[in-house]
Amino acid sequence: MVEPLSPPLPLPRRRSASLRLQLNLIVATLTGLFVAALVGLQIDGTRASVREEITASNKVATQLLERVSGIFSRGGPPAMLGFLEQLGRVRSNDIVLVGDDGRVLYRSPPATYKQGRDAPEWFTAWVVPPLQRQLVRMPGAVLAIEPNPSRAILDGWDHLVRLAGIATLALVALHVAVFWAVGRTLRPFARIVEGLRRLQAGDYATRLPPLPGREAALIGESVNRLGEAIETTLQQRIAAREARQRLSESRAWAQQVEQRLEAERKDIAAELHDELGQSVTAIRSLARSLLARLPTDDTTGREAAQMIDTEAARLYDAMHGMIPRLTPLTLGPLGLPDALRDLVASLRLRHRAQVFDLRIEGPETPVDADTALAVYRTAQEALNNALKHSGARHLGLLLQHNAQTLSLTVTDDGCGLPPPDQRPHRFGLPGLHERAVALGGRFDAQRRPEGGTQVRLELPCGGRPAEGDEA
Repeated sequence: MVEPLSPPLPLPRRRSASLRLQLNLIVATLTGLFVAALVGLQIDGTRASVREEITASNKVATQLLERVSGIFSRGGPPAMLGFLEQLGRVRSNDIVLVGDDGRVLYRSPPATYKQGRDAPEWFTAWVVPPLQRQLVRMPGAVLAIEPNPSRAILDGWDHLVRLAGIATLALVALHVAVFWAVGRTLRPFARIVEGLRRLQAGDYATRLPPLPGREAALIGESVNRLGEAIETTLQQRIAAREARQRLSESRAWAQQVEQRLEAERKDIAAELHDELGQSVTAIRSLARSLLARLPTDDTTGREAAQMIDTEAARLYDAMHGMIPRLTPLTLGPLGLPDALRDLVASLRLRHRAQVFDLRIEGPETPVDADTALAVYRTAQEALNNALKHSGARHLGLLLQHNAQTLSLTVTDDGCGLPPPDQRPHRFGLPGLHERAVALGGRFDAQRRPEGGTQVRLELPCGGRPAEGDEA
């Protein structure tokens, strides 16, 4: 399994209630508040009903008894007592007849409606308004009318209990329905979390199936796209890393080959200069000595000796023309600027019809051997290509040196470079480009708008880049 792009971040642990429980708590709270509001409205309605009934019944009973007491005043308390016994209980009122001596002559009978039951004291205290006792004075006695809303309060309590029971059943049923519906809706999210955990673990090939529900389906599609993006990015990074590794190995191999070639060129140039050069010089000396010793009438011998001397001289010149192409002997002891001057001077001798212009800008400070050799080879290859293939009449070299970079620009007024797909391999431009890239620089060869070719090389003054750097 491939390594993850970066250290995975841990998914948050479940430290709070689940979403399912939170939704059910919200529904339960809202339903409870609704039931509490209904209960409050019921209690308020009961309070208003009790107040209205107490006020109305007390008023009616008081008016009735005041009129009746006037009628029975002549008969005294016994006549009023007989009327009250016949009247019985008046709803929501307790009637007490008290004589002048303080003795209770009559007390209305208890209510038979829902007898034996009373509402809780806290409920009674909550809904009962302030009670007012009414007194009706008559000769020999006092008639007291006291409100008694216990039956009305009990009715309100029964209604409240019935409402609370129905609301509780509705709350339970609603809660069960919501719990089931929420659980069914949130069930796909467990698969989403599992998919994310597998992605976190490095299984980037994880894909979620189509999930029910619009939101879950959208999140599942997003998770799948995330996995595809991570997998694609990882594959691209792996491919890029492998490509960089192959490129680094190729550059290292090219550098080794180039170094080996330079070493072989230097050895061949040294052999040509030391061994073959001495041999050719010896041949010329022998030919001249032979020419001096032959009699003047030996025409054939003298012509042969002269021919040997001439061909040896031509071979010597050809050999000395090959040596700078194999290795710049002046690059080491003289430095890059003087080596370029020597190159241009030798080309002027062999190509008198062309004009060469060399300019050097900046301090002529020493540079490392690899950089100097890359600049020299670029100038040599660019000038030779222009002389052989472009028909140029004017060739220019510009060497610019500052604290950061060393750049070389070679221009000519020839026919210009052909398109890249039509360039023959003899131009040697890919090799120059690879050499520049290996040193951390840039190489570019293109047609000039005004005609001809421009070759530009730019290298850092620090020399070869560190291992793993990219050009």
